[in-house]
Amino acid sequence: MLKLNDLKPTEGSRRSTKRIGRGSGSGWGTTSGRGNNGQKARRGYNKKLYFEGGQTPITRRLPKRGFNNTRFKANYQIVNVGDIQKIDSDVKEIDAQWLHEKGLVHSKEKPIKVLGNGDISKVIEIKANAFSQTAREKIEKVKGKAEVVKSA
Repeated sequence: MLKLNDLKPTEGSRRSTKRIGRGSGSGWGTTSGRGNNGQKARRGYNKKLYFEGGQTPITRRLPKRGFNNTRFKANYQIVNVGDIQKIDSDVKEIDAQWLHEKGLVHSKEKPIKVLGNGDISKVIEIKANAFSQTAREKIEKVKGKAEVVKSA
């Protein structure tokens, strides 16, 4: 029977740690593999990112420039008209709640954009935050309605 005190790691799966600085007989004595004395040989030394020896780093010498729009970008959840067509339902009005229940979007709070990939044959009214031009054309071609709803 196997006991916890009998467990041993597989042969060759574990290595003993390299004990440096334990005398010249080990081959890693005197300078402990750090080369000759200097700042890098000292205890606690680690290379600081962007550190330039005390002079003002280049990241602080150069001015900040430009504008980044990522904070203000609207991240839409995408739904294709073909995906709406595939779901077999007799609903005439489709909104964020319905799309969320059917699993076409992850969240009903985030903005939704309807794209024109695929075909649609049902006469439906779709309420979303944005529509692509092709999606709007396909919905209106089958006498449906594409209504833009402002997000909260």
